[in-house]
Amino acid sequence: MTEGKASYHRILKSTSIIGGASFANIVIGILRTKVLAVLLGPAGVGLTSLYTSLIATASSFASMGVGTVGTRQIAEACSKDDARSLAVVRRAMFWGTMFLASIGALAVWSLRTMLAARVLGNASDSVLVGWLSLGVALSVAGASQGALIQGMRRIGDIARLSVLGSLFNTILGIGLLWRWGKEGLVAYVLVGPLVSFVLGHLYVSRLPKVRAEAITLKELTHEWTTLLRFGLAFVGAGLVGSLTQLWIRVDVARVLGAGPLGQYQAAWMISMQYVAFVLTAMGADYYPRLTSVVHDFKAAVRLVNEQTEIAMLLSAPVLIAMMALAPWIIHLLYASSFTPAIEILRWQVLGDVLKVASWPLGFVILAAGDGKAYFWCESATSILPAVLIAGLAPLMGLRITGVSYLAMYGFCLPLVYWLARQRIEFHWTKPVFHLLVVTFTLCAGVGIISSITRWGGVLGGFAALAFAVFSLGRLTEMSNLSGPAERIGKMARRLTGRGKAS
Repeated sequence: MTEGKASYHRILKSTSIIGGASFANIVIGILRTKVLAVLLGPAGVGLTSLYTSLIATASSFASMGVGTVGTRQIAEACSKDDARSLAVVRRAMFWGTMFLASIGALAVWSLRTMLAARVLGNASDSVLVGWLSLGVALSVAGASQGALIQGMRRIGDIARLSVLGSLFNTILGIGLLWRWGKEGLVAYVLVGPLVSFVLGHLYVSRLPKVRAEAITLKELTHEWTTLLRFGLAFVGAGLVGSLTQLWIRVDVARVLGAGPLGQYQAAWMISMQYVAFVLTAMGADYYPRLTSVVHDFKAAVRLVNEQTEIAMLLSAPVLIAMMALAPWIIHLLYASSFTPAIEILRWQVLGDVLKVASWPLGFVILAAGDGKAYFWCESATSILPAVLIAGLAPLMGLRITGVSYLAMYGFCLPLVYWLARQRIEFHWTKPVFHLLVVTFTLCAGVGIISSITRWGGVLGGFAALAFAVFSLGRLTEMSNLSGPAERIGKMARRLTGRGKAS
């Protein structure tokens, strides 16, 4: 197997492993939510979302981006095969995480009365919020464990941790609710972080031990400074993103009403899920690999193009199908009253084409450790749709929520392309650029036809199927897949006359 095919094969393998785990987690999560809804009803689901949101928000601030930054530092140390650097990073992450987890838990505990009044609407629930501080500490520790495993590129461990964590969380959580009902809700919420921490500890304990001479405080301080400098940029960008999404929802509700806000939220939730298997895989394997070669411009450019091509080939059939089948999907997952969400979803699908192409480029900034560029890029991209919705919602109505999503990634893609060009002299190969143009054109065409005639959905379904066969043909040639996939791939290449490796 040539070096190029070996790289494609590795990317495809990691994507299939992480993508499979993501799909399993979605199915398990649906089951867990269904049982929660049956046992406790809408009020229980709403209260659970408040508890989990409080833990997630507090832990994201307390962790200071250690999950993302730690992954980069671990991957960089591993790429240099420098045992001492790896030992320093691991020691710094351990003590740094202990400190941050303690501070995060202490902050939530100290503010429990105020948080109970503001978040839960009842100051007498301060004891419950106090218990949630434990979830914050466990979440911060779990993020550090995940960064270590991901940075060392233990793809199988990441997938197993994800699925086992979701499975045990569901079994134990349902057992608690079945036994204690609403009184067990806080314990139900805490089970997730606890299970993730325990499993993470078991998998981390199995990692190869790193021996090094006495590590000095100066070395640890230098590593902590690096983690915090980039971590602050990461947390800041996340805060801007969270606030702008809140701004958008408040503005849509104020200008258009609660009904249109529900339509927007329905389309948004679908858009966030259906290509997650591809995007999640990028963070699991591609990000550490890119970090290890980011200073070798030629190797980095090749890796970004390979990742982009595979991501587009895997997601394009799904994107085309979503464009064609949007009415059926909306009605299946929600109800006929959500029909206005169909148009929003189609605009968002077009934005997702550009999103899939932009994500591999965005990781270049992370791998290069350019915190300032990452903050300003993410912040500008997040603010743009909020500004468009605030200015145009009175004129365009609900449609602007979908158009602004497309505009966001229409702005993001050239921006991250330019930033990647500045850092690694990046350029798309012709096959990747042509694939992006063809995918976007097909999605737009299918969307237009489907909105005009009911047969558009059928034609779009056939187009998605045809593209899926083409993608399989191209993937088998790039990565030496065998078995039925190889036979179908050969047939696809004979039919299309395309798919030759670049």
